[in-house]
Amino acid sequence: MKGVSQRHLSLFAAMSLVVSSMIGTGVFTSLGYQLNDIQSGFSILMLWLTGGVISLFGALCYSELGAALPKSGGEYHLLSRILHPSIGLSAGIVSATVGFSAPAVIAAIALANYLKPVFPIINEKFFAIIVILAINAIHAFSLRFGKFFQTWSTSFKLFVMFLFIFAGIFSFDKQNISFLPNLSDLDILFSPEFAVNLVWVSYAYAGWNSSIYVVGEIQKPGKNIFRSILIGTTVVTFLYLLLNYVFLIVSPISDLKGEIEVGYISGLSLFGAEYAVYISLLIGLLLLSTVSSYIYVGPRIIQAMGKDYDQLSFLSKTNKNGIPFNAFIAQLVISLIFILTSTFEQVVLYTGIILIITTTITVCSLLYLRNIEPDLKRPYKTWGYPYTPIIFVMLNLWVLFYTFTIQPIESTVGICLMIFSLGLFYVLKKENKYES
Repeated sequence: MKGVSQRHLSLFAAMSLVVSSMIGTGVFTSLGYQLNDIQSGFSILMLWLTGGVISLFGALCYSELGAALPKSGGEYHLLSRILHPSIGLSAGIVSATVGFSAPAVIAAIALANYLKPVFPIINEKFFAIIVILAINAIHAFSLRFGKFFQTWSTSFKLFVMFLFIFAGIFSFDKQNISFLPNLSDLDILFSPEFAVNLVWVSYAYAGWNSSIYVVGEIQKPGKNIFRSILIGTTVVTFLYLLLNYVFLIVSPISDLKGEIEVGYISGLSLFGAEYAVYISLLIGLLLLSTVSSYIYVGPRIIQAMGKDYDQLSFLSKTNKNGIPFNAFIAQLVISLIFILTSTFEQVVLYTGIILIITTTITVCSLLYLRNIEPDLKRPYKTWGYPYTPIIFVMLNLWVLFYTFTIQPIESTVGICLMIFSLGLFYVLKKENKYES
C-alpha cells in the first residue's frame, strides 16, 4: 500500500470510531418505544445505565481478545480462531449484514426522518439510498479522506450532543417528573418488559466493539484497543444518561411515547417550532457520522472472510490505496436490499437480538480461551475476570429469555439467519488457515 502505513489509526481515531458507531440512531429513536412499557423516570435511566454496564463489561472482555489476537475481522476472526471456522463464518456473515449494513441503513432512514421538518419533500428510502451511496464512495476511494471525515464528523456529533444536553439542563421550563426510586420501580427493574426493552438499548449501544474489527489498522493494538473501547464506551454511557434525562425533563411523556423522532420533539419543547427545525437538521447531520462508521468497518469483515475462503477470494482484493473495494460493493448491495425490503422496527429488533447472541458467544469464547491456552501472550487481561464475562453472559441470557418469550417471531427470524450462516460453511470450500 503506497503512502499509507498499515497501522494508520491512532488512539483518538480508534476511539472516534467507537464513539461514532455507538452514538446515533438508537439514542434518538428508541426512547419513545421504551415509554410504551415504562413511564418511570428512574426506571428509564436505570435501563440506559444497565445497557451501559453490559456494554462496558463486554468491552473489557473484547479488549483482551483483541489484544491477544490482533487481527482485523471482529467476531469472524476471533470465533474462527478460538472455537471453530463454521462458528466464525456464521458470526462474520451476521456482522457484515445485520451488524453493520443494517444499522447503516437504519441510521440513513432516521437521518431522512430528521431532515423532513427542514425538507418536507424528502422520500425516506430514496434519500437513504443516496446517503449510503455517497458514504460508500468516500470510504471506498480515499483512505485518508475517509479517516478525516470519520474523525471530524464524530467531533461534530459530540458538539451537538453537548449543546443539546447543556440547553436542556439549564432550561427554565421543566416537566414535573421524578427520578427518585420507589417500590414500584423495583418491580419494573426485574420485569419482562424491562428485559425486552434492553434490546432497544443494546442496539443503541451497538458499536462498542468497533475497534476490534479494524485491529490490523490500529497503532499499538496491545494498548490502544483497550483504551479506545473503554474510553469510548464510558463516554457514551455518560452522554446517553444525560441525553435521556434531558428528553424526559423537557417534553411530556405523552408527546414522546411511541414516537421515533424524540430529538425533534424535545427540540420543539426546548427551543420552540422556529428553532426546532435547526435542531432536527443538526441531529440529521450528526447521524451522517453513524452511517460513516458502520460503512467504514463492515467491509473489513467481508475482506477477512474473502482471504480465508476460495469462493469468496474476490472480496479480499484491494485497490491501489489498499482499500477492499469489492467488499465495499458487497456491503452496498446488502444495504440496498435492506432499504428496499425492511421496516425500521423490524431491522432494529433483528439487529438487537442477533448482536446480543453473537457478543454472548464471543465473551464465552474468552472463558474457553483462558482454559485451553493459559500461556497465550495477553497484553491486556480483563478486569474482574472471571466475574466480568460471567455477569455479561448472565445479563444477556436474561434479556434473550424474555425477548424470545415476548417477541417469538423476531427472535426466530434472527436464529434462522444464524443457522443459515452456520450451514453455509459446509457449502464453501474449507481451505482456511484456522484448519491448517
